[in-house]
Amino acid sequence: MPKQRTFAKSAALSGIALHTGARATLRLCPAEVNTGIVFRRADQPGRPEVKALATNVVDARRGTTIGTKETAVYTIEHIMSALHVSGIDNALIEMDGPEPPIGDGSALPFLETVLEAGSVEQDAEAAVWTAATPLYIAGGDTQLILVPADELKISCVTVYAGSPVETQYLQVAVTPETYRREICSARTFVDYRDLRQLMTMGLVKGGSLDSSAIIHDGAIICKDALRFKDEIVRHKILDLIGDIYLCGRRVKANIIAIKPGHYFNVQLAAAMLKQI
Repeated sequence: MPKQRTFAKSAALSGIALHTGARATLRLCPAEVNTGIVFRRADQPGRPEVKALATNVVDARRGTTIGTKETAVYTIEHIMSALHVSGIDNALIEMDGPEPPIGDGSALPFLETVLEAGSVEQDAEAAVWTAATPLYIAGGDTQLILVPADELKISCVTVYAGSPVETQYLQVAVTPETYRREICSARTFVDYRDLRQLMTMGLVKGGSLDSSAIIHDGAIICKDALRFKDEIVRHKILDLIGDIYLCGRRVKANIIAIKPGHYFNVQLAAAMLKQI
């Protein structure tokens, strides 16, 4: 069995937060065996903490938010994605605000910070989640099917109306190598109609073409060229990898995802947690 791992040293990432528009700093810190992934709000009295588990999710509409009565941490899916693939079992993620920097809208800045911190083996076996029975989550046009496997493999279909390529499909066996090459740099996408609504709500104050691509009138608008012709489906896989880590263990499963999103991803993670 693999051993648990934590960071070899601390490392930090700073930048603009997506919704508040404020400058934010996230610091990755080593943690003891069996700690799991814990977020700490260093900006609040008492420095409250919340563990990254599906049972602590309080909102999953526009991103994944975890919280307790004392605190909340928004938009954790990208950092969770990087931690999951990197095999980090125990970590203290210290933040000076409610949300991490958005970076370029992908998981690449977080993965680079994880690699900067490095990792060390700890004296305890790592917990690996494998399916006792298949799982099925569905609602609206979304279907998530999970079956047992000896690796993490994801097959994903997205349908983004108005995109130049409306239907996208990708199957990938998720390893550190394939994640770095094919998944982690895929950026967030938003439909212009949704963007207008978010702006009316006073959100996405820190959003820009530096951190997302906008789908509008049959075109994709972004600062640079698309990183992949099917960047949308790759980002959906990136998010799913992060959200299922809310089961609290490294995941080995074959997942078929049709039009996934955070709300249903978190439902799947909760069903996974129930099997433990």
